[in-house]
Amino acid sequence: MSKHKEKIKKIFDHPISGNIDSKKLLHALEHYGAEIDLTKEHHAKIHVNGKMFSMPLPHQGNTLSKDAIVELRHYLEEVGLTPETL
Repeated sequence: MSKHKEKIKKIFDHPISGNIDSKKLLHALEHYGAEIDLTKEHHAKIHVNGKMFSMPLPHQGNTLSKDAIVELRHYLEEVGLTPETL
């Protein structure tokens, strides 16, 4: 399994992983066709299949919060970017 697919798979793990690196995850999403825009408000706007999701980025370190991971999981399911479809 590719390292990019592994990063996406971690979003769908149960229990929720507590150490998902935001930079590596964003690179993995780009690998699978997502367009990423970083804002001045420290958010990543993720565009997939014409739908946008705004994810807050951590201010210290690179680890995403569990709430952000859950919201991202729902978004990825909605746009069809799951480990099964990659």
